[in-house]
Amino acid sequence: QVPLAESGGGSVQAGGSLRLSCVASADSYRRPYMGWSRQAPGKQREWVSCINTDGTNQVDFVKDRFTISRDAAKNTVYLQMNDLKPEDTALYSCWAGHWCGGGIEYWGRGTQVTVSS
Repeated sequence: QVPLAESGGGSVQAGGSLRLSCVASADSYRRPYMGWSRQAPGKQREWVSCINTDGTNQVDFVKDRFTISRDAAKNTVYLQMNDLKPEDTALYSCWAGHWCGGGIEYWGRGTQVTVSS
């Protein structure tokens, strides 16, 4: 089984919304933290959001516009992205690991988000 599989990316106009999904294997989903990062061409990877196993601790680095959540019944982590801007254009990858922003054990292949002005 693939550890992490993302979906939901696409092309939208500025101001639009997308919801990304990351379906995890049972082993991946049990990691203490899961989250999202993104990387735009020519730029360093940056952390977007993370959430712990029971959802009691979450960090959204893109304040006010992006929100992470998880559904244990579906082994799925979501990233709701609102009011998208052209600078949000990037490859968004799901990860599972030991803490927010590090100790990553699993990476997904990513889903592309393109925002046009």
